[in-house]
Amino acid sequence: MKKLIFLLLLFSLATVYGQNPAIQLIPQPVEIQQSEGVFVLTKTSTIGFDSQESRKIAEMLSQKLNRSTGFSFKPQQDKAGSIQFNLNKAPVAQIGKEGYTLVSSSKGVVITANKPAGLFYGMQTLLQLLPEEIESKTPITITWSVPSVKITDYPRFGWRGIMLDVSRNFFTKEEVKLYIDQIARYKYNTFHWHLTDDNGWRIEIKSLPRLTEVGAWRVPRFGQFGQRAEPKKGEAATVGGFYTQADIKEIIQYAQDRNVTIVPEIDVPGHSMSAIAAYPELSCTKDPDTKVNPGSSFSEWYNDGTFKMLIDNTLNPSDEKVYEFLDKVFTEMAVLFPNPYIHVGGDECYKGFWTKDPGCQALMKKMNMTHPEELQAYFMKRVEGILKAKGKKLIGWDEILEGGIGPEATVMSWRGIKGGIEAAKLGHDVVMTPTTFAYLDYQQGEQTIEPPIYSNLRLSKCYSYETVPEGVDAKYILGGQGNLWTEQVVTLHHAEYMTWPRGWALAEDFWSPKESKNWANFVLRVEKQFERAEIEGVNYSPAIYDAIINVRGKEGEMTLEMDSEVPGLDIFYTIDGAMPNIYSIKYSNPFKLPSGPITVRVITYRNGKQIGHLVTLRPEDLKKR
Repeated sequence: MKKLIFLLLLFSLATVYGQNPAIQLIPQPVEIQQSEGVFVLTKTSTIGFDSQESRKIAEMLSQKLNRSTGFSFKPQQDKAGSIQFNLNKAPVAQIGKEGYTLVSSSKGVVITANKPAGLFYGMQTLLQLLPEEIESKTPITITWSVPSVKITDYPRFGWRGIMLDVSRNFFTKEEVKLYIDQIARYKYNTFHWHLTDDNGWRIEIKSLPRLTEVGAWRVPRFGQFGQRAEPKKGEAATVGGFYTQADIKEIIQYAQDRNVTIVPEIDVPGHSMSAIAAYPELSCTKDPDTKVNPGSSFSEWYNDGTFKMLIDNTLNPSDEKVYEFLDKVFTEMAVLFPNPYIHVGGDECYKGFWTKDPGCQALMKKMNMTHPEELQAYFMKRVEGILKAKGKKLIGWDEILEGGIGPEATVMSWRGIKGGIEAAKLGHDVVMTPTTFAYLDYQQGEQTIEPPIYSNLRLSKCYSYETVPEGVDAKYILGGQGNLWTEQVVTLHHAEYMTWPRGWALAEDFWSPKESKNWANFVLRVEKQFERAEIEGVNYSPAIYDAIINVRGKEGEMTLEMDSEVPGLDIFYTIDGAMPNIYSIKYSNPFKLPSGPITVRVITYRNGKQIGHLVTLRPEDLKKR
């Protein structure tokens, strides 16, 4: 009876929030109305487009459909197709540059937009309206039906981003393209490409060849990042890679075809060890033995949030040669990347080496500076001048606020939302990407199962995010972004695992009206995307099915509280060392553990079948909680 009530509740929620349970779209459209009937796609169906601008979208859909259906669609212009792409002759203000309308009936499907970007997003919605087998890489024989609907849709924010760090671990050109393809499906329009850091320089700069000859390679190491052995003298650096400028152009074009803007990042003045390994004279210490870091520890972090670098990884802000170096880098990048922004990092810049450097101290005296943070502000303003001369805008992490920044700089708020609030109140454009809601490298489930990392971020918390902070003028909030740092992420499939389903939650945060949010309804749609991902071979995390286990009280008297993110799961547990299953004790209310060296084992079921991972908490784990 409880399961029946739960299913009826989900059905009613789905109806209230605009989607029939059979229609499971992510992100949620602004408006969707369903009527009776379906359109059935057959081999005699046609695909039409009304202009050369809409042709590319029609061709992309044809290629996708042909792969999965086995049909042989060839788009035709100026003919009313069974699936038709049209650009409005007179723009419709409501849907803007990226919005669309999609109308399907038994006669066919018509997607209309003001710009090709809208047609592209309408195509993505159409693909989600088709059966999940549309994600198959080989032909499947089924009924390819589309429900009759009328959809009006457009984004809440203009910046909907995902960042991929390719410095800590290198991803090939084809892997980057595949990742861009995946995020574009969920209406992300910005790919923030973290190209340089202490662990690798990934972009070819022809005027500075050592950046990739030396800076792109590190010694081979395995194990947890931050605990690896340092490079040995004479050890060959064989792990890494970089993108040639031809690769960059190819990836940019691939992204543009999918309405994705690439924002490249060169992380300065800190996080520059790979550049310093290639050109040691750029740092204060000028140590010729500086190596690209392989994941070994080179800093000490303290409880108050401060830190000390044991190896100099920071560019020298008082050396004119540093600005000549950056001018060369940004000159070549400005030609490659057509978008207006270049990200310059600015985060976690250790200033201890600056305070000991005669040149830095002389500059501070000359400029009447009293704090080293003012040196970073000086550096950033110089960099902003270099970028402006090349027609580019500076964007950086929220540390660039320290000491003051140029009036046109854009801020990415990552240390919570405080930096974003401060920047917006100063009149700066802001992209919200706080660790607490948007860091995709964080653990997403039970901490004893997930690889160790700084913190935890569950799907439900991602989904609860509100991008515009309270009390801030929304006109300064460009949008939001999820960030995937890759210290612990070596392969593309692991990157997928960390991105999905949290990337689906953020996609809805950034696209859909905040009033349409509903967790139970979202879970239904996530599970439909799981099915699609499995057919296509895209990895994802099933952590939402795992039990959430909290320990209350103190040592000697511990109370266990258990829950799950997915409503309606059954939680079974043991405290006697046995493996739990459906015949074990079913959790209903918090309970006290008996004293002694207890090991708790927990597992989740749905409809009599195991669905979550086994969680084992030994006595030491319980005490930590």
